[in-house]
Amino acid sequence: MRKVGFMTLGCKTNQYDAQAMRERFVQAGYAPADFDEICDVYVINTCMVTGVGERKSLKFVRQAVRRNPSAAIVVAGCLAQHDGEKLFLPGVRLVLGNAHRDQVVEYLEDALARGVAICAVDSLADAAFEALDVTANEGRTRAVMKIQEGCDNRCAYCIIPDVRGPIRSRPLADVRREAENLSAAGYREVVLTGIHLASYGRDFGDGTTLLDAVEAVCAAPGVRRVRLGSLEPAWIDEAYAQRMAQGEKLCPQFHLSLQSGCDQVLGRMRRRYTTAQFRSAVESLRRWFPRCAITTDVICGFPGESEEDFQRTIDFCREIGFARMHVFPYSEREGTPAASFAGAVPVPVREERARRLIAVGHELEGEYLKTFLGREVEVMVEEDGIGYSGEYIRVRVDGAKMGEIVQATIVDLDGLTAVGRLAPSAPVEAPGK
Repeated sequence: MRKVGFMTLGCKTNQYDAQAMRERFVQAGYAPADFDEICDVYVINTCMVTGVGERKSLKFVRQAVRRNPSAAIVVAGCLAQHDGEKLFLPGVRLVLGNAHRDQVVEYLEDALARGVAICAVDSLADAAFEALDVTANEGRTRAVMKIQEGCDNRCAYCIIPDVRGPIRSRPLADVRREAENLSAAGYREVVLTGIHLASYGRDFGDGTTLLDAVEAVCAAPGVRRVRLGSLEPAWIDEAYAQRMAQGEKLCPQFHLSLQSGCDQVLGRMRRRYTTAQFRSAVESLRRWFPRCAITTDVICGFPGESEEDFQRTIDFCREIGFARMHVFPYSEREGTPAASFAGAVPVPVREERARRLIAVGHELEGEYLKTFLGREVEVMVEEDGIGYSGEYIRVRVDGAKMGEIVQATIVDLDGLTAVGRLAPSAPVEAPGK
């Protein structure tokens, strides 16, 4: 049996796309294997949000060639959409952009049968949402479901609108159907993801919003939790937060992309909110979801960012009290407006600022975890003894088994992992129940 190995870089949306393509290969008779095995086919689902992601994508193409020089290599995803035929490196038989992923096997086998390399990269300007159902996912308890694609925001630093196309949404009926299928397969938590998730439904023109998708997934029998991917803070107001709070299954963890805590830098980034609006969104969420986790992304060293601007970001992050922060040094992306902005911050300064802010993030995460000492939380166990609460706190619970849902009292902290003790009177919910 032919073997196929996958390497996926980047976001959860990319992970979903890769899983859908993996299932197409399995349906065609291929055996899934680890990327570091000798395989007949290697699929690299690429990322180009940052220069690091782009370099890693190309590194894995070269690794696949060294591992098996006779293998057929598929380069898919955002870098493929952007660079097309430039990616016909040794061993590459198919370059597949962010469309036609449901036909990945057909394209590859056509290329092999004809002894050619195929570039399947089309314009996404008028693309519809590509339905890519999955039946398996990242673990036994949590499944990722992509319900939205594309972005219209055009932030100054971001290449994503060019490689993912305009916003388009998965029909609500399809959302309901896949939620039911994932529930029937035993998944207890569904993570809704997209490139610009908060814009879900806007392209329908009938008033459908992300909250309708959330409610549809919450209604699926067997789904215990629904978790949201990254949100734009400008979409969150009091009414929005209040309606979200009506969904009892919605996890109290919200990832609001900050990018900078300085209004001047946000303006140059062409973000569509101010720090005051961000603060207001957080306040609304905390009113309706007490002790909810607010997580975020921050870019350090954007063109023109002074040390004073950066200090404002540090101060603002401390004020908000994030539960977790993903911090990145700014990376120029050719073709974006910011790539030609004056005031470039030296790379070593960007990296030094990122290290400082990462340290602040760890400090804030520790402070957030301390607020749970002595409290009882529900833990969905994803490997023996380790699981996550609804707030996405990593909890170690001795005696808990994979797939169980347990109630645990947080009794200690081990670094950034909470230590829980099984609540003696609380029932343990077995896997798949």
